[in-house]
Amino acid sequence: MSATVEYLPTIKEMPASERPRERLQAYGESVLSTSELIAILLRTGIEGQSAINVASRLLKEHRGLAGLARCSFDQLANVKGLGPAKVAQLKAAFELGRRLLNESPEERPQIRCPADAANLLMSEMSLLEQEHLRTLLLDTKNRVLATREIYVGSLNTSLIRVGELFRPAIHANSAAVIVVHNHPSGDPTPSPEDVAVTRQIVEAGKLLDIEVLDHLIIGGQRWVSLKERGLGFS
Repeated sequence: MSATVEYLPTIKEMPASERPRERLQAYGESVLSTSELIAILLRTGIEGQSAINVASRLLKEHRGLAGLARCSFDQLANVKGLGPAKVAQLKAAFELGRRLLNESPEERPQIRCPADAANLLMSEMSLLEQEHLRTLLLDTKNRVLATREIYVGSLNTSLIRVGELFRPAIHANSAAVIVVHNHPSGDPTPSPEDVAVTRQIVEAGKLLDIEVLDHLIIGGQRWVSLKERGLGFS
C-alpha cells in the first residue's frame, strides 16, 4: 500500500480572510507571524507544501529568523525549489532590515522589564525541541543591538564556556546582556544547574565589566526571570 501524502493548501486556496497578504492589509503587519511574513516574500510553495509551511520549515532548520538571515545566497539557493529569485527577495528583505537598524538605532526594541525580553523570543524559543542558549546584546540604554545563539544542548556548567558567551558582546561593545534559554519540556522552573550556570555567568560579567541584567527561562508559553527570583544573582 502506498503512503498517504498529506495535502497542504496553497495560499490561493485559503479563505481570503486567512491569507497573509490580505490579513496584513486589513490588520497591519504586526499581527502576522514570522512564517507568514516570509511566505509573502516566497509567494508560492515548493513541492506540494504551501508557502507558509516552507517558511516554517526554513525557520526550524536554521534555528529561527537570525539563523536564516545569516545563510549565504548559495546556501539558500541549494534548497530544492527555492530558486534564485526567491532567495534574492529574502536576502534583500534581510538587508533592508539590517540597514534600517543601523540608520535608526532609536527604533531598536528597548528592554524595560523582563517581560520585554521574554516577549521578543517567546514565540520562537517556546517551540524549540532542544535547549538553546542565547544572549540579547544591549547598549547603554538597554536597546537591543542583536541576538546571538551561543549553545545548543542541555545546560551544563562543564560544557558552557563563559568566554564564548561574552565574545559577541565584546565584539559588539555591548554594555549589558540578557541570557535566555528554553526548556523543551514546557516547564520553565529553574533547575540547580540553571542557577549554577547563572552564578558563573554573572561573576564573569563583573570581571569583563558587562552587566548581566537577567537570565530568562522560556517553557511553553511561560517564562521565569532568575533575577526576579534572586537565583544566581547576588
